[in-house]
Amino acid sequence: MTPQLALAAYLARDYDEAIAWFRAALDWQLLEDTDMGGGKRWVRVAPDTDATTQFLIARAVDDQVDAIGHHAGGRVGYFLHTDDFEASRARMLDAGVHFEEEPRHEPYGIVAVFRDLYGNRWDLIQPASVH
Repeated sequence: MTPQLALAAYLARDYDEAIAWFRAALDWQLLEDTDMGGGKRWVRVAPDTDATTQFLIARAVDDQVDAIGHHAGGRVGYFLHTDDFEASRARMLDAGVHFEEEPRHEPYGIVAVFRDLYGNRWDLIQPASVH
């Protein structure tokens, strides 16, 4: 079996704050929330239960706190695909998501940059193969 990326750490100030944002803004599912003791939790979220890659919400401590909102150094660090750009964007706007721009048509699809609750930049993309 070829190794696959299963989890990506997502730095957060607070577990519950991040869970609430992913559920409300992106309509993601909470897959697991296990108390690990000492204030730590193992929290997994993903677009759906079949998602190949999931986020592990990691509460930042000590010097990690400075990295919250700067996961990709100011670049777009996350790329969220959808098969219905307008519906996804409308739902996200209703949930208070801030888009930096109006949708653009690029050779690879329809795209717009948005920011998450901590300021990390994401692309919402409807791949060209979908329209």
